Amino acid sequence: MKAPRHDVGEFRREFPTLEHGVHLASCSLGARSTRLDAAMSAMLDAACRPGAWQSFEEQIDQLRQRCAALIGARPDQVALMPNASTGAYQVASTFRWQQPPWQHRPRLVTTVAEFPSIAHVWLAQRPRGAEVVFVGDATSAVSAEDYLAVIDDRTALVSVPATTYRDGTRLRVATIAAAAHAVGAKVIVDAYQAVGVEPVNVDQLGCDYLIAGFSKYLLGLPGAALLYARNPEDEAQQPQLTGWFGRVDPSAFDPRRLDFPPAAQRFETGTPAVPTVYAANAGLSLIDQLDLHAVRRHVEDLIAYAAAQLRGQGEAVRLAASPSAQGAHLPLLDSDPQALAAWLAEWGIAVSPRADVARLSVHAYTSRDDIDALCTALHAYRRQAGGWSPSTQTRGLATSGGRR
Repeated sequence: MKAPRHDVGEFRREFPTLEHGVHLASCSLGARSTRLDAAMSAMLDAACRPGAWQSFEEQIDQLRQRCAALIGARPDQVALMPNASTGAYQVASTFRWQQPPWQHRPRLVTTVAEFPSIAHVWLAQRPRGAEVVFVGDATSAVSAEDYLAVIDDRTALVSVPATTYRDGTRLRVATIAAAAHAVGAKVIVDAYQAVGVEPVNVDQLGCDYLIAGFSKYLLGLPGAALLYARNPEDEAQQPQLTGWFGRVDPSAFDPRRLDFPPAAQRFETGTPAVPTVYAANAGLSLIDQLDLHAVRRHVEDLIAYAAAQLRGQGEAVRLAASPSAQGAHLPLLDSDPQALAAWLAEWGIAVSPRADVARLSVHAYTSRDDIDALCTALHAYRRQAGGWSPSTQTRGLATSGGRR
């Protein structure tokens, strides 16, 4: 049973490393937990015993079940991928852009705020006949209205990040999905920056596909991701990349037969990365004990507090127009985010630099004390940098990045 409220102190006890440092980089990699350590030990112990593969397969099945529960899906609608890019490719490969029924629907609508690893998969569909359309403005800000302006009956697939990777903008996915479905298009959602810090339900989103990974807010490690497919039994969904885990019976070991099960497993390829499967189960066991509605409220409170404190000492941040439109990280503008991140690391503070911002992400284990420690360190950093003022150097850029 999930906790009826969110207790930061109680949850932090699962992460001993937080006693000695501040982790504001969960949008890149989650904090290390005792359960993660235990899972790695359990995997190594299993590998040394007879029947190791049975233990590994049990972990794979457990992960599929947990993923389904997390996003409100059935286990047969969940495939396990090595990463989000592979999941995106598997979906794209089922579209025969120059053949029925897609030959009159060449458009693949995405956004300039898409994570490049996903956007590059879409661009790679151009030689196959896809017309890739990017929405959003010159600053990489994007809104639901940007999508609605271009979705038409020539659109086959619409790609929407639930929360954008750089600015942390939460998009109105359900609104976009409804518009796409009205013209017969399908919708894929990248929920990597949303799962684990807010409720994510595929029926409420209305998406046909959803991809997410376990290394960020789901508190696992890189090397595994999930792909949700609403109608996995559709025989038209035959991906171009496959492997023995994508068969009706993987244990048949028949090299002459290519069959696809009536389940999302059809999108799977070769042997999963077993250590990351164990790690993902460990992370999800922690997420399972949270009330994600309470976590979302906690996130909104911390983001608002961080923005106010940082602006109060002259820092420049991109903040959405409303609390509900901001995800779990706050972009801090800086002339050299990589150098800033390296300097903060010396103070025991982890942040995640991307492009022109240092992303400050919060989670269920983040406290106001963490934000205060960051502010103190930033003040020292600006003083040793000779009084450089981000609010003057970035004037005109620190406006709302979360257009709606």
